[in-house]
Amino acid sequence: MNKADRYLQAGTRENTRRSYRAAVEHFEVTWGGFLPATGDGIVRYLAEYADKHAINTLKQRLAALAQWHITQGFPDPTKTPTVKQMIKGIRTLHPAQEKQAAPLLLLHLEQAVGWLEREAALAAERGDYRNVMKHRRDIALVLIGFWRGFRGDELARLQVEHTQADAGAGITFYLPHTKGDRQHLGATFHTPALKKLCPVQAYINWITVAGIAHGPVFRKVDRWGNLAEEGINTNSLIPMLRRIFKQAGVSAELYSSHSMRRGFATWASANGWDIKSLMTYVGWKDVKSALRYVDAGGSFAGLAARPPNGASRCTISYRI
Repeated sequence: MNKADRYLQAGTRENTRRSYRAAVEHFEVTWGGFLPATGDGIVRYLAEYADKHAINTLKQRLAALAQWHITQGFPDPTKTPTVKQMIKGIRTLHPAQEKQAAPLLLLHLEQAVGWLEREAALAAERGDYRNVMKHRRDIALVLIGFWRGFRGDELARLQVEHTQADAGAGITFYLPHTKGDRQHLGATFHTPALKKLCPVQAYINWITVAGIAHGPVFRKVDRWGNLAEEGINTNSLIPMLRRIFKQAGVSAELYSSHSMRRGFATWASANGWDIKSLMTYVGWKDVKSALRYVDAGGSFAGLAARPPNGASRCTISYRI
């Protein structure tokens, strides 16, 4: 790979490249299409799978096919009027409600963390170092994921050298790129220390017991207590979280990695955060994105509402 190709490849996320390759392969191999394609060919392809796949899946495949044609120097067949009309028709005949993860309830977060704390203490008493590490990691994972409102891939990409924690004060994370950061400028996220369910102390406890000084924050602990060098896989987060909640006696099947992000947004709106403060804290760029994560039961009473005395309500106060 030459120098130019290396930079071009770095401009696209690996997950995106993988999904695009799979989409092009589906068009060519599974359906038997020919590349370069025509607008009529794209329409026939969409017609074949209109009632089999979600509209978002079809649009993702169109994006992959569009990129293939553009990078190969061919006209983009996905932008023809008939293809646009086809997408509109599919939306009309096959409307689908977007599936969303259930928001993690604060009650269930408390229940899970309480169980993990007790299990960590018991493991320490019997000298079970593996389970001490495992439970400390899980506590940090759910508390940081909830109070910071991180996506699953952001949790998996956190690095110790990009994290600064001050016990009793707060914790700051730096991510070189996030989903909405198209220019890869990087973003810094701060979360204060709390009197209960504190993400700062949970992080300090985890990296201390694990002896981590650099590299990924969250890693796999194998059956012998060995800590992996690489970070956890994003795809492993959902089974990991469901295992945690199931062991703690919570209905685990309700939750996914997005549940922590939705749970925080729901908690914040119910506690008086205005939409601007929530967007700034979590990192959303538009109101529509923010409202998708807020549970209807704790929806904003008014988007133009202001905290008392005109202050920006962007602090976390959780005391019991």
